[in-house]
Amino acid sequence: MKLFEPLIREVTLHENRVLLDALLAGLPAVAVALVILWTGGYTPRVQWTLTVVILGFWLGFSLSLKERVASPLRTLASLLEAMREGDYSIRARGARGEDALAEVMQQVNAMAATLRAQRLGALEATTLLRKVMEEISVAVFAFDGEQRLRLVNRAGERLMAQASERLLGLKAESMGLGDCLEGEPQQTRQRAFPGAVGRWSITRASFREGGLPHQLLVVSDLTRALRDEELQAWQRIVRVLGHELNNSMTPIKSIAGSLETMISREPLAHDWRDDMKHGLAIIGSRSEALSRFMGAYARLAKLPRPNFAPVEIAAIVRRVASLETRQVVEVEAGPDLTVKADSDQLEQLLINLVRNAVDAAAETGGRVRIRWGRAGGSAAVTVEDEGPGLSNTTNLFVPFFTTKPGGSGIGLVLCRQIAEAHGGSLTLQNRTGSKGCEARLLLPL
Repeated sequence: MKLFEPLIREVTLHENRVLLDALLAGLPAVAVALVILWTGGYTPRVQWTLTVVILGFWLGFSLSLKERVASPLRTLASLLEAMREGDYSIRARGARGEDALAEVMQQVNAMAATLRAQRLGALEATTLLRKVMEEISVAVFAFDGEQRLRLVNRAGERLMAQASERLLGLKAESMGLGDCLEGEPQQTRQRAFPGAVGRWSITRASFREGGLPHQLLVVSDLTRALRDEELQAWQRIVRVLGHELNNSMTPIKSIAGSLETMISREPLAHDWRDDMKHGLAIIGSRSEALSRFMGAYARLAKLPRPNFAPVEIAAIVRRVASLETRQVVEVEAGPDLTVKADSDQLEQLLINLVRNAVDAAAETGGRVRIRWGRAGGSAAVTVEDEGPGLSNTTNLFVPFFTTKPGGSGIGLVLCRQIAEAHGGSLTLQNRTGSKGCEARLLLPL
């Protein structure tokens, strides 16, 4: 009601001004009539009677004009007050005419209808948001500027092991969430809450409500997702190890059984020594292959973190090209670029790419070219060959997948790990418009 007190006072003042204007408008005619009446020689009875009639009509019409002007304004004030209180069902009468007042009432009714529709939409959206907040498995907390809890969903209640009635109004520090409102806005932590223990993704954002700053805290459990990823990783490892072990152990077991049968015969065959040597050689070869596989697997799993230092792209590319002795590697000069990288790891990456390119080009007698340049905010190093190209690009970066006889299948995997450890990427694809393959390394400048 206080919001509309200035409007009501203004209406009251407006009424008084209308009444004054109406009285002033009729005052000249009333004055002339009274002068004629009292100077025209009429009897006192006629003079007083007509004076009362004239003054009565003057005041009556003035008050009527005042009411006719003020009544619609009072109605309009009542409608605005009702809308302020949230009642949009009231409509103004007299909105079907074509005068100025009717247009005002039409606009007020239209505004009430619009506000009613917006209110219904806001209520439905708020109801949906509350339902979603209650049903999601992510814990959501909202804190005010004093870090007091103002909102929590069911997942947050379960995480804190308390009902919202007890949590609301508590400070973040007393809830054990004070450190979550500090530091990086996105964090991953291993910690214990009153209702659960595990690894959590903690995200923080700011918003304003009622003009005051608030903080929104979202806590999601990563334990199950990480456990599923870990299970899948173990399953892949077991499949790879099982495949390689079976490839080596099956022939070893078969040959060992054959040798046992051979030496148990009486008498021994005249060439049993040759058969024994041949069988043991096969067992030794398969054992050595299995040892190489396990060494490659350990190398893949123990790639050290890069030791970053400034590295000039031109110098390392030329050095890698000069190391290849089987074929001349063409170097296409580019701009002077420097990246922060581990020189040894980056050199090993480029050596593997150049070696693969030379192996591919040897099949067709084609050339190998290496070049570098700038690609946006990254340095791009490209190794091209004129070999037969790639027949299958799906499994290129799958560990131990290889198309080379005697290949280990870890070279490209190591290359990609090195590139990603440097914040870059590695892609391998067939060249467009010509035969051969293109390896493209991107490193941030």
